[in-house]
Parts: sequence; C-alpha cells; structure tokens
Amino acid sequence: MKKGLFITFEGLEGCGKTTQAKMLFDFLIKQKIPSIYTKEPGGTKIGDKIRKILLDQKNDGMDYKSEMLLFLASRAENVRLIILPALEEGKVVISDRFYDSTTAYQGYGRGIDLKIIKHLNNLVVGKAIPDLTFILDIDPYEGLRRSASFGNSHEMRFEEEFLNKKIIEGKLFLERVRHGYYQLSREETGRIKIIDANRNKEDIFEEIVKIVNKKVSHIY
Repeated sequence: MKKGLFITFEGLEGCGKTTQAKMLFDFLIKQKIPSIYTKEPGGTKIGDKIRKILLDQKNDGMDYKSEMLLFLASRAENVRLIILPALEEGKVVISDRFYDSTTAYQGYGRGIDLKIIKHLNNLVVGKAIPDLTFILDIDPYEGLRRSASFGNSHEMRFEEEFLNKKIIEGKLFLERVRHGYYQLSREETGRIKIIDANRNKEDIFEEIVKIVNKKVSHIY
C-alpha cells in the first residue's frame, strides 16, 4: 500500500515546471523529508533510451500512436523501478511530467481517443496515482520564447507543430494541449492546482510550497 506522497508537475514547454520541481525537491531534502526526483520520459535505463528517441528531431515523422506508446513504455519502467518502490518506502516522489501529459498532448493535442488513453494510463500506473499535481500555466508563445532563450527549444517535437500553424479542429496544437490541461483541472479540482507561471520563480515557488506543506504535514 502507498505510504508516501506523489507530486507531479505539468505544463507547456517553457513554463518552468522543471525548475519548480527541482526547487521543491531541494527544499524537501533541506527539511529532511525523504524525497526523490524523477522525470518523463526517462528516469530509468530503458526510459532514458526511449527519451533519446522521442527527443530526436530526425524522428519527426513518427506516428502519433507510436509516440504515445513510447511515452507509456517509459512511464511503465519508471513506475515499476522508481516511483512505487519510493512511495512504499514513505518518500515524497516528485515527477517532472506524468500521465496528465499523455492526456493533454496525445489526447487533446493529437486527437487520440481519450478513453483509450485513460485505459492505457491506468494499465501502466496501477497504484501510482499522483496525490497532487501542479500545472504551470503559460501562454504557448511566451513558453516557446522562454524555451528558446534557455536553449531548450528542442525538448520535444511539439513546438514545430505549433509554430508551423498546424490546425486541428480550429485550434493550434499547443492551444489544444493547454485547453486539455484546463479540462483536467476542472475534472479533478482536489488533485490538480493551476499555477500562474507568468511570474518570477520565487513567487511561484512560494505558492507551491504553501500547498505542499499542507499535504506534507499530514504525513511527516
């Protein structure tokens, strides 16, 4: 049975989720709260190999279903080898992306059937359900500007589809993803917290810590 606390960070490229996830991990360690940090795709030996495939822009012609299944394969390894064992040990697990990314990007963004994605996510994660999820909300163009300025514009192949004005059902790709995150937050108000990412990282982190401290105080 899960004993620890599972916290995930979500959002568009350039929103600052990785920075905030690492800041929270460092904060908890300083508080002597046993914690680990992991990321998607990646986190394990196999997951890191899958990450290289997904980030390689030479693979930009990959089928959407293949892309989704690679993300799920990486997640399955991460859950099995990293996340569940840490939770069973009573640790706080902080993950830079998790299954909400698949729903937002491959579901709302790519247009893959949401029922299929939900079934596959459930199959992969099992008991590894996040207790708390932060979605760092930012305008797609601002996120891409930040991403490029920090040299991470190659993080995924998704930016190209947005910049190339790829329209799906009347909306640009990353706008559809952002809408997906909003929809998820409305469906799970207890778990998902929308955080305004249009601020400096210290103000964002202060808001995150207040929320996390309430959760942590009930466990540690």
